[in-house]
Amino acid sequence: MESIINKYNISFTHESVKNDLDKLLAKSQEYKNNDVYKTIFSLIDLTTLSCTDTFSSVEAMCKKVNELKINYPSMPNVAAICVYPPFVACVKASLLDKNIGIASVAAGFPASQTFLEIKLTECDMAVDHGATDVDIVIPVGKFLEGDYSAVYSEVSQIKEVVGNAHLKVILETGAMTDPEQVKMASIVAIEAGGDFIKTSTGKMEPAATPEAIYVMCKIAKMYFDHTGKRIGIKPAGGIQTANEAITYYTIVKEVLGDEWLNPRLFRFGASRLANSLLSEIEGSEQKYF
Repeated sequence: MESIINKYNISFTHESVKNDLDKLLAKSQEYKNNDVYKTIFSLIDLTTLSCTDTFSSVEAMCKKVNELKINYPSMPNVAAICVYPPFVACVKASLLDKNIGIASVAAGFPASQTFLEIKLTECDMAVDHGATDVDIVIPVGKFLEGDYSAVYSEVSQIKEVVGNAHLKVILETGAMTDPEQVKMASIVAIEAGGDFIKTSTGKMEPAATPEAIYVMCKIAKMYFDHTGKRIGIKPAGGIQTANEAITYYTIVKEVLGDEWLNPRLFRFGASRLANSLLSEIEGSEQKYF
C-alpha cells in the first residue's frame, strides 16, 4: 500500500481546504440558472432507503419517474433509482426507460459490519437481480485502525464480483476527523477498483460536506493525471436544496472540468433534492416526488 499512497504527493489541512474552497465557491453564483438545475436533476440517484420501504412504495416511485416527461416535458429524467437489494427486481420490472440506472446499496449497508462472504454474496445477488450500480461502504472500522490493505482487499474483491456494474464506494467521510483521512480513503477506494467514490450513507452526521468532496475531487484528478482514467464522484446525504447542490456542482466543475458533468461520472444521492430543483425551475413549490 505504501508505494500506491506515495504516488499521491499532495497534503491537506483544514485551513488549506477552506482557503481553496473559498476561492472556488466564489464562482457558484454564475451557475444558478435553469440549465444547471436541469443538469443536476439528471445526475440524481433518486433514493429510498427506509426500513418501511415496500414493493408498493418502490413501484410508486418508479411510476413517478415513468411519468416525469408527461408532467414536466422540458425536464431530463433522473440518472438512477437507488434501493435496498430486495427491491432491485421490482425497479427493473417497473421502470420503462431502460437508460435509467438501477442502483442497489449492498455489502452490509450502512454499517458494513458483517462477514466478507456475506458482502460478496449480497453484491452478486444485487447484480443478478438487475442492479447496474452497486453502492457499498468501506469497512470503516478497519480504515480507522489504519488497516488500509484490508480495505483495499475488500473493495477489490467486491469489484471482481460486480463486474461491469458501476461500483460506488462510500467512504463515510463524516467518520473522518481531518482531510488527510478523506484523502487516504479516496486513494484506497480508487486504487482498489472503485468506479465512483461517494461521501456518505446518509445514516450518520455529518453526511456530505464540501470539504470532503473537494479532497475527493483532487484525488480523482491526480488519478486521472496518472492513468487517463476518470473516476466518478457522488456527494450523498443531507443534500436537500438546489443551492446546496450548486455548491457541489461548482466544486466538481472547477476541479475536474466539464468532462465530469454527466451521469457516467457525477451523481447526487438524494431523496428530497428533486423537488427543490423542480421548484426552482418552475418558479413555484413542487411536491412531485
